[in-house]
Amino acid sequence: MQTVIIVIHLMIVATLIATVLLQKSEGGGLGMGGGAGFMSSRGTANLLTRTTAILAVGFFLTSLFLSWLASYDRKPSSVILPTSQSQPAGGAPAAPSGGGVLDSLKKSDEAQPPAAPPGPQAPRSQ
Repeated sequence: MQTVIIVIHLMIVATLIATVLLQKSEGGGLGMGGGAGFMSSRGTANLLTRTTAILAVGFFLTSLFLSWLASYDRKPSSVILPTSQSQPAGGAPAAPSGGGVLDSLKKSDEAQPPAAPPGPQAPRSQ
């Protein structure tokens, strides 16, 4: 389902880019705004404007649908709080520690002995 919507979305994007590039430039930013082109009549300009608006609505709708589809089965999760408590080997329920990742990092830092200094040391005067 998602692949079909992505393909439709990409076709809308490509068509939208083409219709925007076909429209007459009013400011003449690139020097191509004036002159008589193959699409210089007033009716063609209205058709391109209407087509651009319809494609823009299609682009927004498919974008919203794809974002909704991506988050459809996602369950909320927390980075800081643990999602499940592990049971100890004895089978007794574990007492809640009341903390998350920060408390476990603090406990692991306290449990480790201070490390020896790496590399050679400067001589000390006595």
